[in-house]
Amino acid sequence: MITLTRLSGTVFLLNVDLIERMDATPDTVITLVDGKKYVVCESLDTIRREVVLYRAEILATVASYDTRHPVPEPRHGGHLSAVPSKPTDSGTADPALGGERS
Repeated sequence: MITLTRLSGTVFLLNVDLIERMDATPDTVITLVDGKKYVVCESLDTIRREVVLYRAEILATVASYDTRHPVPEPRHGGHLSAVPSKPTDSGTADPALGGERS
């Protein structure tokens, strides 16, 4: 999220993933994907830089995580085997389930 300022001076956080577009009319108008609009004091270039920095911060944070997870040991003793399909009401196996017709 980035910090922005409304024309009234109130500060708020905006989820940058919801931005559809931004216009300078001459005030900066941010339109979200749901159609909601915010008029803010910051320029288009300032907002663009903030979005780039925010996303770079996310990538840097993810890169700092230890992504090595212990791999569980395989379990022994179990085995897989085919299970015959059940006959349908008509007395034949359902071919869609891999069964043979009688």
